[in-house]
This record gives sequence, C-alpha cells and structure tokens, in this order.
Amino acid sequence: MDDTAIMLKGTSEGILLRPKSPDWDTVLTALEQALLEAEAFFRGGRLILEVGERELTQTQLTSVRTLVSQFDIQLWAVLSENDKTVHLARSNSILTRLPKDTEPRKPMVEVPPEQRALMVQQTLRSGQSIRYPGNITLVGDVNPGAEIVAGGSIIVWGAIRGVAHAGAFGDEESVICALELQPSQLRIAGHIGRPPEQRRRTPVPEIARVEDDHIVAEAWTRKR
Repeated sequence: MDDTAIMLKGTSEGILLRPKSPDWDTVLTALEQALLEAEAFFRGGRLILEVGERELTQTQLTSVRTLVSQFDIQLWAVLSENDKTVHLARSNSILTRLPKDTEPRKPMVEVPPEQRALMVQQTLRSGQSIRYPGNITLVGDVNPGAEIVAGGSIIVWGAIRGVAHAGAFGDEESVICALELQPSQLRIAGHIGRPPEQRRRTPVPEIARVEDDHIVAEAWTRKR
C-alpha cells in the first residue's frame, strides 16, 4: 500500500479511508492495491471515507464506490467539513455522520485499533472465518478450509491447519503462534509461507515471523 497516497485502517465501525494525495487517480490506485493485498480481510465490509475540507465531485464519488463494490464493500459514510461534499453524499444516499449507536464508547485509556485484541473460544470448521483489525487469540483449532485474518498478531491455543493471515494491513512485525502449526497457507503482511513437506511426528508450539523477507517458524519456547 502507498502510505503517501492514502491512510487505510480497520475500525470498529468499518474500514476508514483517508486520502492523502491531491490526485484522485493516485488515491484510487493506492486503494485498489491495498484491497488486493488484504482482500480476505476487507471483503464484505463497509467503507468510511474521511475527506476533511476536500470537495468531491460526482465522478470521484462514483469511482470510489464502484471500486470498493468490486470487493463486496459498501461505501457507507462520507465524513466531510465541506458543505458541497456533504450535500453530494446525502444525494447519493450515503451517511455523512456516524450513527450514535455505532460510535464506540471511549475507554479510560485510548487504545489504537491495531493494538486491540479479540478473544474467541471456538473451533473454526471448513468455510468459517474470523477477521479482526487488531490481534486475535483463538482458543480452539483452525481446521482445513477455515481462515483467520488479523490486522495484528494471531495466537491460537490449538492447531492451525487452515489459512492464517496476520498483519493484514502490512505490519511485518506481526507474528502467528500456535500449539500446532500445520497451515494450508500462512501469511504475514505481504509474505506467504508454505507448509513443510514433512510434518513433525510430535507437534510442538511454534511461532512464525518475518525474517529477511521470509516467513520462518521456530519453537515458541525459544528466548529472544
């Protein structure tokens, strides 16, 4: 993702897009690249476009709406301080303010979305998936045909035999930990790891991380 063109992150309300480049074509190109890189995470979500004082045209609004719809994403809200942009969004049946019942309550200590964590006690079976913008802890297994996608790190107190994708927004510092790491596919940011050709006779807890542009797995008990 081109960090100079857009800011894109997951929130509790939806996917927040904040254009940074003055050139709209550059914004669209960066957005498409980001969606392609983390398609499994974004698909089926809703987009919040935050443009500040920027004045959008109908063509620009239609172009971003058309692009995200290809990923099964709804352009849900446009947040703007520009009266013409607000009027344009409303005329296209797009929210210009987030509903109060979806606004998160402020905790005593504000935690960035990418640092928040979701804990789930469940075994994911074929066809099931979990997606979350922060870290995920799963007490259970990820069976073949299931997937778990996180904006941060993934910890599975069980076996990973399906797809696991950590750092879905591009964070290469994210890790994947499991008591048994035998995935059909392992991804951290834009890196893809393949399962070993030979499985361990006795599974051991492992942690996978990015080192030298490759995903490596090692014993979870190793001290660093």
